[in-house]
Amino acid sequence: MNAMEFRTDSIDAALRGHARRHPLRPALIASGQPGRPGQRITYQQLDTAADRLADRLDRLGLGPGDRIVVQLPNSLEFILLIVGLLRMRAIAVLALPGHRKSEIDHLFRLSGAVGYAVSRQPYGSDSGALTDAVRASHPTLRHVLTADTDRAGDRDLDDLFRTLDGAPLPGAGPQRAGGSSYRPSAPAAPSDLALLLLSGGTTGTPKLIPRTHGDYAYNVLASAEVCGLGQDSVYLAALPAAHNFTLGCPGVLGTLATGGTVVLAADADPGRAFRLIERERVTTTALTPPLLKLWLAEAAWSGHDLSSLRTLQVGGARLSRADAARVGPELGCRLQQVFGMAEGLLCFTRDDDPDDLVLSTQGRPLSAADEIRVVDDEERDLPLGAVGQLLTRGPYTVRGYYGAPEQNAGAFTADGWFRTGDLVRATRTGHLVVEGRIKDVVNRGGEKIPAAEVEDHLAAHPRVAHAALVGIPDPLLGERTCACVVPGAGPDSAPDLRPPTLAELAGFLRERGLAAYKVPDRLEIVDELPRTGAGKVDKRRLGAEIAARIPAGAAPAPA
Repeated sequence: MNAMEFRTDSIDAALRGHARRHPLRPALIASGQPGRPGQRITYQQLDTAADRLADRLDRLGLGPGDRIVVQLPNSLEFILLIVGLLRMRAIAVLALPGHRKSEIDHLFRLSGAVGYAVSRQPYGSDSGALTDAVRASHPTLRHVLTADTDRAGDRDLDDLFRTLDGAPLPGAGPQRAGGSSYRPSAPAAPSDLALLLLSGGTTGTPKLIPRTHGDYAYNVLASAEVCGLGQDSVYLAALPAAHNFTLGCPGVLGTLATGGTVVLAADADPGRAFRLIERERVTTTALTPPLLKLWLAEAAWSGHDLSSLRTLQVGGARLSRADAARVGPELGCRLQQVFGMAEGLLCFTRDDDPDDLVLSTQGRPLSAADEIRVVDDEERDLPLGAVGQLLTRGPYTVRGYYGAPEQNAGAFTADGWFRTGDLVRATRTGHLVVEGRIKDVVNRGGEKIPAAEVEDHLAAHPRVAHAALVGIPDPLLGERTCACVVPGAGPDSAPDLRPPTLAELAGFLRERGLAAYKVPDRLEIVDELPRTGAGKVDKRRLGAEIAARIPAGAAPAPA
């Protein structure tokens, strides 16, 4: 089947079809906590549970078009809620489990969300305080759903969610013939908004990416076709499922839409992941380059049977050729390099690509309808093989961020090309090689950290006059973050010129609700920040100067 034929399908229709045709096939396997049993869910159970959850959320007062911030780990609750919201035409606003008040506040302000789904257990003892703070700050928040994602064993799929006060959701209506209890007032149209995904962010706080039912179904189903997923596929979700890479490239939704089985892992720890691969005969999974290094180290001595693994996708950051060459010999599976963005464009290496292309490029576009330009600083097209900024547009690439007219003016051209901010070169075969980026973002092990957001928080410290965040090379993560600070009397403070310490800044940023992975790894006190001729901070020069003064093997985060 040609990928373009998927354009009229929907993710939900594909799930319902598998539930009808293969009701007893396993759809989801929740791995459970270490030493505890997991839970296995068939397609029929998933379909019925999603219907009943949609019915109960409808009776609670949520409906089509309502936005719900979803902050859940890899769990049955997460998948069931995403499917239920797609089914009832409500809109999931995907947050990462590590986000805290600063990020969650931003998502609520930008999306106008009226619901919040959060786990009661993981990610620290401050989860209750976070929920209270969010409720106090956003009076439009009507409903908080809590999920006991740490429970083990066979859970009642009708009782996975509670309201904030611990009460069960309203009861679902009577089941219809065939086991279904819910029918939406109207099916989702391809142009209806389905999800709001997080951007990696280029400046300030992350932007929201509107994905419609039609374009995201194309994203998911065409990816599944290119990657060869089918009913015998077993996909291990090791990275956070709220990431677009894990959710739909083809990921969790692509596996379910083609009748395969999804295994949900709590994290990508190689020891636990290898046990799951061996036990569940996993065929496909996805990693970032830093995690691949950990898996390669574990595979050298673990002794686990990984023979079922056919494909390992690697994306989120550029993979070195040396590490790429180790995947086949040391993990015994095929490497698939993936390059893309939650805004749309996806590139994959293919099964029939020569080894050299698989090892040295980040793939070619998913669709024949994807348009690619490589341009110079004046957005003039460059000759083949030259390095320049990547512009793209296509059938599943958005035309604008959600509620962000000022950002859209800079991120998109008048004729719909998306300025990705990535520096690439194209090969004669149509494959892309990622050479870097022009975006002011630090890629810390696949986590995109917007420098301006962290700098805004740093500038609020009473003993910081100026601050810049740069990436410095790291052999494991690719980059670590370094805060370059000019000490001085900051805003609203008594004069105190003592330079702040890294520990003081870290505590200050956490108190302001910044996610832990965004807290700088290193602090450098400088007399001034170098400037370009236009008066902007010269990040390239600053980063090079900092990297040059760090001795080889130095600790990444001296206090």
